[in-house]
Amino acid sequence: MAYGRHSPCLPEDNMEDWDLTSVGMVLIGCSITAAGTIIAAMLLGTQLAIAPFLLLTTAILIVMSAALILFGKKHDVPA
Repeated sequence: MAYGRHSPCLPEDNMEDWDLTSVGMVLIGCSITAAGTIIAAMLLGTQLAIAPFLLLTTAILIVMSAALILFGKKHDVPA
């Protein structure tokens, strides 16, 4: 069986389904996973010279994605 764009086995993937809340959720999940991986590496004793910069970057991404989620939720509420 060939898997094509209109295959019954694969869900239809439309970019129209992606709103700010979805992007924020993906971004916050990836940022938390990256921060956890960096912290775990530091706890295991790995010397990472760039770790503080990476943790600061993930913290900024978490705050930005939380703002995207809140901004997206505000626009999803019907008037």
